[in-house]
Amino acid sequence: MGMEIPNLWLAGPELWLAGGAMVLLMIGVFTGESSTRIVTGLSVALLALAAIAIFWFPQTGEAFHGAFIMDPFARVMKILVLIGAGVAIAMSVGFARRENFARFEYPVLIILATLGMLIMVSANDMITLYLGLEMQSLSLYVIAAINRDSLRSTEAGLKYFVLGALSSGMLLYGSSLVYGFTGHTGFEGIAASMSGGVSLGLLFGIVFVLAGLAFKISAVPFHMWTPDVYEGAPTPVTAFFAAAPKVAAMAMLIRVVYGAFEPATLEWQQIITFIAIASMGLGAFAAIGQTNIKRLMAYSSIGHMGFALVGLAAGSQAGVSGVVLYMIIYMAMTLGTFACILAMRRADGMVENISDLSGLSRTNPIMALMLTVLMFSLAGIPPLAGFWAKYFVFLAAIQSGLYVLSVIGVIASVIGAYYYLRIVKIMWFDEPEEGFVPMASELRIVLGLSGLFTLLYVLVAGPMSDIATAAARTFF
Repeated sequence: MGMEIPNLWLAGPELWLAGGAMVLLMIGVFTGESSTRIVTGLSVALLALAAIAIFWFPQTGEAFHGAFIMDPFARVMKILVLIGAGVAIAMSVGFARRENFARFEYPVLIILATLGMLIMVSANDMITLYLGLEMQSLSLYVIAAINRDSLRSTEAGLKYFVLGALSSGMLLYGSSLVYGFTGHTGFEGIAASMSGGVSLGLLFGIVFVLAGLAFKISAVPFHMWTPDVYEGAPTPVTAFFAAAPKVAAMAMLIRVVYGAFEPATLEWQQIITFIAIASMGLGAFAAIGQTNIKRLMAYSSIGHMGFALVGLAAGSQAGVSGVVLYMIIYMAMTLGTFACILAMRRADGMVENISDLSGLSRTNPIMALMLTVLMFSLAGIPPLAGFWAKYFVFLAAIQSGLYVLSVIGVIASVIGAYYYLRIVKIMWFDEPEEGFVPMASELRIVLGLSGLFTLLYVLVAGPMSDIATAAARTFF
């Protein structure tokens, strides 16, 4: 017992969020709906303090007998998840006020989901991984359906719940096979017992575990829930879904394949390559016919997860650092785009059709300009951030000899550029419709920061690459 106490500090941010969530819940319960603003403000502060603690005290080591690990990779990914969650809560303030959505439970649920994500990122054991994943998922199911008066929101929550339960079952089944054939749940133990070779049963286990994780990053063929949930859930919820959980799930996928299944690299590389090609292809073609901008962003995110997986398929340190960089840039672009989508409201309420953006360059030139920068960046046009994200993952794939995968990726990127550029064309060249009401200040800040980051990425490219490389070095 005496040995375990110092190691608890490694899980300090998690304990802080868990305790804070309980306190905020009590504040909400005892003061009722009037406490929404206080709870929202405090929850953003909680997340910010957790991120500062991780940044300020760079501790590394293992806790809970190796089930929980803290290393440079976990630090980067956790800070990213906390930023995503904090921004998502902040962006919901104006929406909540106007759409009759102000519930104190919402920020508390996001904190609990974020706690699950942090545990996922630090998982070094199949059981820890499952605990973190379920903690995140159960909160997300509730958040998706939080707008009980809306039929679409309820439907989104139900779809997400049913398919999420299926993916959890697959992950558990895969974990039990891996445990059965290796005799370990810890990642090091699994890797050590695999070094002798991979049996057929173990291969099935790996496939099921990867399928369960592919669900969480919404990679094809496990993407079915994404467009419906993105479209149905309230927009701030969709913004949160698109940012933080994706980062956490990608971090977990990297940790599982490099931590536990490292000796089976050849086997999982084939699976990841297939998933990457399928996701890039579907992301490129399925978004072309969309009229709803949230649905378009869902297909866009499926495509971007495919691009990120290209770096993972490379199976090299350059590949992992490419993926980390991709997730940083992806999150900045996504949050900025959702700030624009949240600003799409007229006097009679929110609008979500792409056609509602027509002539935006004349009614709101600054928003049109920022959204144009983000769309160009999502399409991967140089010298914006999105181009560098793709450049580094493709470079890693080419260095590993995955030429076909890289060529398919570039083609998918070119096809995908069509629907981003279509939005730009609608904003700048179509006849203007009735303008939107002025943007809320929190959305302006988010849009400004993400637009500047995307536009001036070249200036911070060096430090960003260093961060990603330091994170990737953990596994090599």
